Amino acid sequence: MTRLAAVHTVLPPHSYEQSEITAAFADFCLNEGVKRRVLERLHASAQVDRRHLALPLERYAELSGFTEANDAFIEVAVELGAEAITGALASAGIRPDEVDLVISTTVTGLAVPSIEARIAGRIGLRPDVKRLPLMGLGCVAGAAGVARMHDYLRGWPDHVAVLLSVELCSLTVQRDDDSMPNMVASALFGDGAAAVVAVGADRAVRDGIDGPQVVASSSHLYPDTQRTMGWDIGSTGFRIVLDAEVPTLVEQYLGEDVKLFLAEHDLDPAEITSWVCHPGGPKVLQAVQMALGLPYSALELTWRSLAAVGNLSSASVLHVLHDTIEQRRPAPGVPGLLLAMGPGFCSELVLLRW
Repeated sequence: MTRLAAVHTVLPPHSYEQSEITAAFADFCLNEGVKRRVLERLHASAQVDRRHLALPLERYAELSGFTEANDAFIEVAVELGAEAITGALASAGIRPDEVDLVISTTVTGLAVPSIEARIAGRIGLRPDVKRLPLMGLGCVAGAAGVARMHDYLRGWPDHVAVLLSVELCSLTVQRDDDSMPNMVASALFGDGAAAVVAVGADRAVRDGIDGPQVVASSSHLYPDTQRTMGWDIGSTGFRIVLDAEVPTLVEQYLGEDVKLFLAEHDLDPAEITSWVCHPGGPKVLQAVQMALGLPYSALELTWRSLAAVGNLSSASVLHVLHDTIEQRRPAPGVPGLLLAMGPGFCSELVLLRW
């Protein structure tokens, strides 16, 4: 089976308490009045204490439009991405020129050449490294990226693969949009990156790598949910699409999907020792707990991540994976489940064995 050799997380240096972000967003996006009070209430109830931003907070009011914001995205994404990959490879004890496949994912900026291409020569990846940039998966992409690495490594069991996620959500904020979805997004999303190094079964045996095993994965795309979550992309950039029905969809579909997936491997939810869950937001996490019959303690690391850095889109579940490995690594051989939801509306489930 695929082994996860290392997970490395990176955050931008600009860190602010939620109250500071609330005040700044209100100043450059809203007029005084009812909407400002709604924003303050939404930010206070998001259960986010602090977030890291790609730029100093005062810079956001100065951004002239999509072009300037996207240029900033590329510059910061390359820096964070290079740091994430080199950190993960160093932790795994693997040289950059040993990487055979690099997958990159983002949904908060556009770059052609893609981010991993801009990083490759800088950090010493081989000229013949296989590249797979993913765009459009959103929050689900951290889990889906791990699953697609596993698919590749099953066919190339002696290879090394790297997944890179860079999400700079703050650069997508719309200054002329006082809609409820934009205000909710401004309360939840932060900036960050993460990289995962994985090796195939033969490489793991050869090098004695004993990280978590990826056993299997399952993808689910739900009908008639295209306008549940995503972006409307126009001249001002990325305008958030976020339906209030997301928690309802989680309750409707996730529990049965998880039960059926685990049953294929002779497991049930009670046997899962660790739940590595994407921190979509308080209502989404409550819906996950309800759908799966989980206590707060089962998702405690996810709740902590939400409070500490906010929702980092695709990078978030990888931050929770890192925290699980470093802080609460289960006993060897027991099962765990990595899961995330995203635009589509969709979910990705990844069965782990510690």
